[in-house]
Amino acid sequence: MFLSEREPNFKKGEAHIVPIYFRQLLAGRDFASGDPFASQMANFIYLIGDTETRKCVVVDPAWDIQGILDYVRNDDMKLIGALVTHYHPDHVGGTIFGYSIKGLTDLLASASVKCHVNEEEAEGLKIVTGLSNSDMVKHRGGDIIPVGAVSITALHTPGHTPGSQCFLVNSTLVSGDTLFIGGCGRVDLPGGDSRQMYYSLTQVLGNLPDEVALFPGHNYGSRMSSTMGDEKRENRFMRMKSLNDWLSLM
Repeated sequence: MFLSEREPNFKKGEAHIVPIYFRQLLAGRDFASGDPFASQMANFIYLIGDTETRKCVVVDPAWDIQGILDYVRNDDMKLIGALVTHYHPDHVGGTIFGYSIKGLTDLLASASVKCHVNEEEAEGLKIVTGLSNSDMVKHRGGDIIPVGAVSITALHTPGHTPGSQCFLVNSTLVSGDTLFIGGCGRVDLPGGDSRQMYYSLTQVLGNLPDEVALFPGHNYGSRMSSTMGDEKRENRFMRMKSLNDWLSLM
């Protein structure tokens, strides 16, 4: 998938069209196709980049690192970083339910890149993956991550985990496990916080324009993408009028 977006051209003092490279890949189908657990978990990973410079980043690489890197190579792109939505092993690698999942450590063994993580998620990421501080670039909400001429904004959306973050590239949002199509991330796991999730959904993501396209962290919905407008209208977790209403639901 290639998205044409308008970005400022500062050298000429005017705007020009920058084609954004964007791929949505589904675990168990597009990669890790022989892994029944990957199919069951139904994780999405994303490749985002600039088709002019051929640079890209990967969001939440896990399960089948070589399979993911094959897409980068076959599309004639150069991987320059990994973006982390949160530290759960199905998104970054590690052990879950006694099952070992490949992830960031395997990626860094094959590619000399940095992992971009929210500053509140860094310690958890080190525990889960064994990464060191030198492997990471720590961010706060609102930070811009440049990929060639493409700018990706990190949005801090705690609730599922303390340092959960979503990534906004122009009119496209990669939401990790904060917002799903018709649902939202769990808040009953270690580090989860129901109140923070309410504010992340209503005050951060809820303020995005309706036309923003939504791409979640798992294939849990009736379709693989949505829009913020549809979610505001149809997703009951986005329609809570007050914190008390939210807490009674959760």
